[in-house]
Amino acid sequence: SKAKSTTPTKTMRAVSFLTFLPMANAFSSRSTHRPVSSSLSAEIGDSIKFAKYEGLGNDFILIDDRDKASPSLTPDQSERLCNRNFCIGGDGVIFALKAPEEGDYDFTMRIYNSDGSEPEMCGNGIRCFAQFLKDLGEDAESYRINTLAGPIIPVMNPDGTITVDMGEPILDGPTVPTTLAPNSEHNSVLEQTHTDKNGKEWKISLVSMGNPHAIIFVDDLETDIDFEVDGPALEGDTGAFPAKTNVEFVQVLSPTHLKMKVWERGAGPTLACGTGTCALVVAAIRAGKIPRSAPGKEGVRVTLPGGDLFIEWREENNKIYMSGPATLSFQGTASMK
Repeated sequence: SKAKSTTPTKTMRAVSFLTFLPMANAFSSRSTHRPVSSSLSAEIGDSIKFAKYEGLGNDFILIDDRDKASPSLTPDQSERLCNRNFCIGGDGVIFALKAPEEGDYDFTMRIYNSDGSEPEMCGNGIRCFAQFLKDLGEDAESYRINTLAGPIIPVMNPDGTITVDMGEPILDGPTVPTTLAPNSEHNSVLEQTHTDKNGKEWKISLVSMGNPHAIIFVDDLETDIDFEVDGPALEGDTGAFPAKTNVEFVQVLSPTHLKMKVWERGAGPTLACGTGTCALVVAAIRAGKIPRSAPGKEGVRVTLPGGDLFIEWREENNKIYMSGPATLSFQGTASMK
């Protein structure tokens, strides 16, 4: 979910791990009180307390900034932490911030991508965010989260999964944003023909979940695309997608089962993308690829490289609900070098 930062790339600096707590003991010594501030600067030797979570393999570094209104790390520091060879490694750094003074919110979520850019929202990331809050002692059945994409409400399920009210999809083409000509109701772009910079022709559907998604249906994910070439060619096509775009390639396996590969804006290939999964289900229903699920059903199963998510687009309120896991991997302390 990624808008490329305009900040020049900095030389990577290693992060040395000082302490790791085994997963079984993670947060076991935490009280419900707020922990010591994680405030940092770019100074050498600064300590970074973090927890590592993953949602279907889409992995994030979580920072407890509940006493702050803005992230305690810079985009450049976050980019360094996400480096998988020299640092902690991750698809992004997520900050748990205090709620804004105005509005009915419990917390604020901000995220920096692995390239240092800042997306509006991240579906897998907000499930990890909710689990992080619970593990910190902020135990609740649901949380009202302030994001750059608007209010998002994750609900903690008894079976350990998390259902997130992702809000309504945005279909208006210019708002997504895209310059492709609208060709369907709601001024939307639905399977519109577009030729990329490599001369390949695609039928593209555009949906925003607070961040832009270009959805392409194919007969076979293994033979119909050259993922490492087609993904970046479409992501960076700012002539068609002024804010760049996430790209989802989708194969319909059955009326209730879709399979996808995602090339994320600002991160490249990832094992899962929550907002993308929501967007592609909307596109599939609108294009007549699958029926809309009946009320009360578990929704559409979407298989990603990292596992399955279940998506329901409810006709009663036009909102999309995403259900899936979020898991603590480890927590620890690192030192910026």
